[in-house]
Amino acid sequence: MQPGLRPLDGIRVVEMSHMIMGPSCGMFLGFLGAEVIKVEPPEGDKTRHLTGMGRGFFPTFNRGKRSITLDLKADAGRDALDQLLSTADVFVENFRDSSLAKMGFAPEVLRQKYPSLVVASCKGFLHGPYENRTAMDEVVQMMTGMAYMTGPSGRPLRIGSSANDIMGGLFAAFGVLAALLQRQKDGKGHSIRAGLFENCLLLVAQHMVQFDIEGTEAPPMPERVFSWPVYDIFETVEGQPIFVGAVTEGQWTKLCEVLDLAELRNDPRLQTRPDQIEARDWTLPIIAAAIARKTAADLLTGFEAAGIPFSPIARPAQMYDDPHVTRPGGLLTSSLPEGGDFRAPGLPLEVDGVPLQGGQVDIAGVGDDSETVLSALGLGRDAIRRATGIRDAAE
Repeated sequence: MQPGLRPLDGIRVVEMSHMIMGPSCGMFLGFLGAEVIKVEPPEGDKTRHLTGMGRGFFPTFNRGKRSITLDLKADAGRDALDQLLSTADVFVENFRDSSLAKMGFAPEVLRQKYPSLVVASCKGFLHGPYENRTAMDEVVQMMTGMAYMTGPSGRPLRIGSSANDIMGGLFAAFGVLAALLQRQKDGKGHSIRAGLFENCLLLVAQHMVQFDIEGTEAPPMPERVFSWPVYDIFETVEGQPIFVGAVTEGQWTKLCEVLDLAELRNDPRLQTRPDQIEARDWTLPIIAAAIARKTAADLLTGFEAAGIPFSPIARPAQMYDDPHVTRPGGLLTSSLPEGGDFRAPGLPLEVDGVPLQGGQVDIAGVGDDSETVLSALGLGRDAIRRATGIRDAAE
């Protein structure tokens, strides 16, 4: 990792959120070097205890954070949060607006108390008719047309990742960075609100714009009208699925060469991209038969050398065996509080050719840092116990 490259070093982030959108915002800021203090209820963030497909939520998106517990139902807990926010640069939250206001921590209240504080609110919707609705990743995929575009007609299908939650957290972190830069100019904090719905809307914007320009609705992806001569999944001689693309005349020529299809390369009916697209009905079976005669290893070697877009059809678990993923810096190893460790990607970018990762990435246990963080605020042992809501076993 690049020594000393921590652009948010010295920035304190207090994060009070759960599930994915808010925690991913905090994680991104932590990867840039910020100190991120996660505030959990006395029993711990409920996300810690998810199973099945939710098992990876907490460890993935809470790497490198400090953990304190506060009982926000008690005056002592709310007072402690107030004191903590007085030392913070950024507050990340994903509560309902009404719940936050009821506790006395609405963004406008915090901005008045702490004029230099940047408040980042991770919400389902930006302000408007839907602002008080409950939203989840799958909800907004259904609302915006993302699910319609992913599944075949009549079978809307969510995409296979919490992409909106993660990208929503990324937009919130992007807004925080903008607000911190603006604070250097005007000395003031700002309120940032990121919307899950609006994030998903941006992801389907290309289909909206096509309709606005042409008056034509794009069909779902499984039924799309192709803009490329080859953009399909085939099977190798071993029966292994492989995606292959040829989107230019040059790639078409190289594909024909790799597959020994001189008859297609030289066919006068197939010398331009529009002609190749028009001929997909009869050329694809020929291409599929040629691919089915070759091994996956030979195809991957030939396609890579020729610069043809291609990919085997992989499962997430197989990424741990991918040589590009396992290159130095490709995966970060984190320790779990209950013992053991896991590997996960860091920020998908490099600075000066070096992966950027701002500090340690271990997972804190519930309230591991309560005493350290709260005593630094001047709270004594009894005050810490009242604020955290955690009692000694003897009690």
